[in-house]
Amino acid sequence: MFYKHNNNYTVESVTSGHPDKICDQISDAILDAYLTQDPESRVAVEIFGGHGKLVIGGEVTSKAEIDYIKIAREVYKKIGYDDELDISAHIVTQSPDIAMGVDTGGAGDQGIMYGFATDETPEFLPKGVVLAHKLAKRLEEARKNKEIKWLRPDGKTQVTYTNGKLETVLISTQHASDVKLEEIKKEITEKIIFPFLTKEERASVKILINPTGYFVSGGFKADTGLTGRKIMVDTYGGIIPHGGGCFSGKDATKVDRSGAYMARYVAKNLVASGYGKEVLVSVAYAIGMAEPLMIEAINEKGEDLAKIVRKNFDFKPLAIIKTLGLRNPIFSQTAIYGHFGKENLPWEKIKKTK
Repeated sequence: MFYKHNNNYTVESVTSGHPDKICDQISDAILDAYLTQDPESRVAVEIFGGHGKLVIGGEVTSKAEIDYIKIAREVYKKIGYDDELDISAHIVTQSPDIAMGVDTGGAGDQGIMYGFATDETPEFLPKGVVLAHKLAKRLEEARKNKEIKWLRPDGKTQVTYTNGKLETVLISTQHASDVKLEEIKKEITEKIIFPFLTKEERASVKILINPTGYFVSGGFKADTGLTGRKIMVDTYGGIIPHGGGCFSGKDATKVDRSGAYMARYVAKNLVASGYGKEVLVSVAYAIGMAEPLMIEAINEKGEDLAKIVRKNFDFKPLAIIKTLGLRNPIFSQTAIYGHFGKENLPWEKIKKTK
């Protein structure tokens, strides 16, 4: 179950220009726009995009009035794409059957959420997860600051560890049509990969760059995208369980998101307070009910930490929203390079746990 007991693993990340991540970013930009005008907004917005079309769908109950299509175009352009999209929006109010439970402070859905933390890195995340995100983010930085002029928005990174050591780094990046593969490999290796590796890792790592040899067509021109299809990239890389629900486009009454954030917050605080080198927290809800059906927490030794969790933390949805300030429009920054490990996010704060 625990990460350090699995020394052989592979994890990935994607750039902001990946089709699925375009959709996540638009969903969270719409959510933030609603919360800016009306912090009580209930939002569940998902995006489907591909091949010149973009569909916005979902359920919203809010006093705010926003321009979905304008927001979608602004996000798309900011990422780095200039092709035109045919955009349509299909939004209705939240189901009254769901609203009855949420109105009384209950969970907006049933489900199981997981949170994890390890002391292996300053981010309290597995080193492979941290490295995959750093590589993907560096690709975007090198493109936007024109350090590598032939880079284009779409891209993926992947790292493999064997026996706890970095074995393979894989990068697939969209590029201009007039650049040779030899130059791509040289520039990516020297400017993107090597700065994050130790001298020993540079000498031993296997590097794969654009294995097909050609990656000119990217984004919605090459593939479709969906909100919430990169949940492992968003969380712990598949090393740790995921309850199933995605995050982006959902306000905090949806425990898929808020419950997972709270579980991460608790896990990180337990590790920071010395209750384990690794901690896994899980919580389960019934739709319309405020009290969780289950709260579990264990460390790498298998020690039960649930009593400590219940003493120090409140997992009722409204309490989570208050504790973490989840009525604020802070979610756009989560839509790329993971929802965890970023110091400015409230669920990454550390408080003393007794």
